[in-house]
Amino acid sequence: MTKPISGFSKLTKEEKIDWVTTNYTQNATQSKKILQTYWNENSSIQQLHDEFIENTLTNLYMPLGIAPNFLINETLYAIPMAIEESSVIAAASKAAKFWLKKGGFKAEIIGTEKVGQVHFIFKGEATKLNSFFTYLKPILLAESASLTTSMEKRGGGISDIILRDKTSELEHYFQLHATFQTKDAMGANFINSCLEQFATTLKKEAANYNEFSAIEKEVEVVMSILSNYVPNCTVRAEVSCPVEDLKLSAELTPQHTAEKIIQAIKIAKVEPYRAVTHNKGIMNGIDAVVLATGNDFRAVEAGVHAYACRNGQYSSLTHAEIENGIFKFWIELPLALGTVGGLTNLHPLVKLNLEILQRPSAEELMQIVAVAGLAQNFAAVSSLVTTGIQKGHMKMHLLNILNQLGANENEKTTLVEHFKTNPVTHYGVELQLNTIRK
Repeated sequence: MTKPISGFSKLTKEEKIDWVTTNYTQNATQSKKILQTYWNENSSIQQLHDEFIENTLTNLYMPLGIAPNFLINETLYAIPMAIEESSVIAAASKAAKFWLKKGGFKAEIIGTEKVGQVHFIFKGEATKLNSFFTYLKPILLAESASLTTSMEKRGGGISDIILRDKTSELEHYFQLHATFQTKDAMGANFINSCLEQFATTLKKEAANYNEFSAIEKEVEVVMSILSNYVPNCTVRAEVSCPVEDLKLSAELTPQHTAEKIIQAIKIAKVEPYRAVTHNKGIMNGIDAVVLATGNDFRAVEAGVHAYACRNGQYSSLTHAEIENGIFKFWIELPLALGTVGGLTNLHPLVKLNLEILQRPSAEELMQIVAVAGLAQNFAAVSSLVTTGIQKGHMKMHLLNILNQLGANENEKTTLVEHFKTNPVTHYGVELQLNTIRK
């Protein structure tokens, strides 16, 4: 039985690898070789990656690809996407090409407000707390001024602070609900620093507030933290064309295609089982660009999915309609992104990807990411209502299957040609590979 280890973080990387491979793998020598294979040969770049996180052993490679031909607000983009799933970049590229000659994608920022909260317990009269907050608010702003100066010079800062009474949901629970503008930074560190200063000021001023009783002066701050739910930091992206231009299938008329797409969206609005998969496809496009640009895809995922159920039921993020003979397809969603700070200033590939995107501002990146999600959804839904999802997806997945089966380059060439006109299944590929080997 493996014993717990003390001081693991203090070991060198080589010592960490020795311990892990010896205690948790069947062949320590082979395991070490695999880990070292993925080290960057440039020692300074490897050290940079080692210092991104704790207890680093190696790098986990993620394919980085490009989806070209995205016309967004009259600017042509090639969008970097980091993702391991087959057919995502192909689908996005296909959608981009389809809309390229139809005016491309239009995108606009609806809002850029971000949120942070100080959660605290107050055992006293709410009316007295309200009076105290009127006194407190200017002090909160004054005592956080040293933290906000640089952000204010860039046009950001604290937008507002309000007191929220949450006692109907949890006894004695109140919060300072603050809103922020962080410009091109995602702003997590800035927001959290402001919130912790708010908490310090809150406790200090409450302890010295003459109108409070002894117990009321003992405000207990539970935590101070930004929120990844940003329903007022939102972006809209859309495409549109005359219905007769929606030529996606030889079997369906453009009108029927448009109607089926709209019906598919309606189903995703009312059926959560479908909506989750529908939105997952959107996030295929969004996460891939978020990851490629050094942003926090976990935060984006959490905020987007919360937004998808803001009306009480989990629902589609995209919408479609026909109005006066025009087919419209659009998305609205929250995206808190940054183009300065964090990995955007550190990771060489992230910096290159932002250069490929023409060094966007945070607002421009929000629009690009929203378009990637919309394109991905259009490609998926249009496939679902015409040829079905598996025909294209499995052909893109073919090389993965062949690699799993150990096919050589000649076998891959032969089988790729064979499956241009035959359905792709894992069993079918395996059978055909065995046939040509015989």
